[in-house]
Amino acid sequence: MQKITNEELGRPTPEEFAAQEKLPVTVVLDNVRSANNVGAFFRTGDAFGIERIVLCGITATPPSREIHKSALGAELTVAWEYAPSTVEAVARLRTEGYAVLAVEQVRGAVPLDRLDGADFGGSDRFALVFGNEVDGVGQEVVDLCRGAVEIPQVGTKHSLNVAVSGGVVLWEFFRRLAGSR
Repeated sequence: MQKITNEELGRPTPEEFAAQEKLPVTVVLDNVRSANNVGAFFRTGDAFGIERIVLCGITATPPSREIHKSALGAELTVAWEYAPSTVEAVARLRTEGYAVLAVEQVRGAVPLDRLDGADFGGSDRFALVFGNEVDGVGQEVVDLCRGAVEIPQVGTKHSLNVAVSGGVVLWEFFRRLAGSR
């Protein structure tokens, strides 16, 4: 085996990426306190071609050296916006026709590996809400969501790092949605 060079990967330029059709997924970060985690979401969002990231509350925003450290420039290619209130951002996304799902351990959450079209309520646009590293998605935000998605786990810890959770969940949405386009 031989490693593939960046040139051989054939990745789009930032201009080509901007013009590409995006996965109909918006990520909402509810008071994520680590700028490194925020940067990881930008990089993952770029990899899977999501629509945008909504940064809420105390979540760091670009430009930021700490975001750039893990985003590696993806903060320049993935669309983003800032909203002071996650509740208001989620309410707006609902009125825009998004099926808003909390990525959280709550009663009634659907395991990610068992998620199906019925769980989406027929929507073809999704907003996935990821929460604070300690407190998770705020209850008042969970209350506004159509449902919740949970990543099945078998270890002793009760959760994954929020950016790792983002990678797992966004991969699953990419796998399901990109194949249907």
